[in-house]
Amino acid sequence: MTWSVNIGSIAGTAVRIHVTFVLFLVWIFAASWTQGGIDAAWSGLVFMLLVFACVLAHEFGHIFAARTFGVATPDVTLLPIGGVARLERIPEAPGEEFLVAVAGPMVNVVIAALLIVLFGADPSVRNLAAMESSATAMVDRLAAVNIFLVLFNMIPAFPMDGGRVLRALLAIKLGHVRATEIAAWIGQAAAFVFGFIGLFGNPLLIFIAIFVYLAASSEAQLVAIRAMSRDVPVSAAMITEFATLAPDEPIEAAIETLLRTSQQEFPVVDGQRRLVGVLSRADMIRALKQVGPHAAVADVMTVDVPLMSHRGRLEHAFRTLQEKQKPAVGIVDAAGRLVGLVTSETIGEMLMVREALPRDARVGPWGPATGI
Repeated sequence: MTWSVNIGSIAGTAVRIHVTFVLFLVWIFAASWTQGGIDAAWSGLVFMLLVFACVLAHEFGHIFAARTFGVATPDVTLLPIGGVARLERIPEAPGEEFLVAVAGPMVNVVIAALLIVLFGADPSVRNLAAMESSATAMVDRLAAVNIFLVLFNMIPAFPMDGGRVLRALLAIKLGHVRATEIAAWIGQAAAFVFGFIGLFGNPLLIFIAIFVYLAASSEAQLVAIRAMSRDVPVSAAMITEFATLAPDEPIEAAIETLLRTSQQEFPVVDGQRRLVGVLSRADMIRALKQVGPHAAVADVMTVDVPLMSHRGRLEHAFRTLQEKQKPAVGIVDAAGRLVGLVTSETIGEMLMVREALPRDARVGPWGPATGI
């Protein structure tokens, strides 16, 4: 995630904090100081750090559950509105997704129970309503926060944990795609409710509403793309007409190629037309500023670009794009020569074409999209 900094790792998963999270802590410290002095400022800061430690534990509940199903977990990022664990994929089997979704809230249940049993925390409704007040004991507030995290995250609105649980249950009867459409629609409706309430109360709800709406829309689109790409040969979807670059040519030559085309990503090939890297338009501009026009393409290109056979399936290419976080997948023939590219932009264009098709019409391997 951009604008985030790696602060370490836990069990092989990088922990990152977004710059807005740091600003949020500074704001909490300053606001508490204004209201109650330096002691209140430090108390407020410590409480907020403990809250986000609970949020981090919640995310690692998801992470460890996902690992049991073979899902890689590269990193988790802390934001002012919570944490976001990045999984290379979401398990599509309903039972697996259910367990991954409930693992996070169950961690908060355990934390709240430990605070009650070991430290005598009072989880009453009174403390739940006053968890922002410094007059309430910190252990009581922390227990209340964990109970709130469970209740809030289990709202059946995608992409929150409750929405994923709902999708898992719906998928048993309706299938993964239809279940996602319904859960995403409910998530978008919930976002409008959060935003409306935020206009008359807590402005933070407006930011939560924006996040929920965008995340629900994004997940619905990703699932639609996966459904569209099933059983479609990659040869029917790859880009076959593109300009290439050589590893030893300078950036200024690459810029000239950029200006003559409308490409976003440029494959870098050797003398046998084997893919050795990819240079994006953004990489060119960045390199032009940082190292100058005479630097070699090989010095600034993205390497280790994934490859797959031209006889493969589009679903595999799309999944590889997601998991490897690379700008493109190179499609090669039996001799290893580059014959095509699959990029996120190309797949997005295919989805737009599919959604625009009238009923009973077909373009290539795609028919019209189905909706809610």
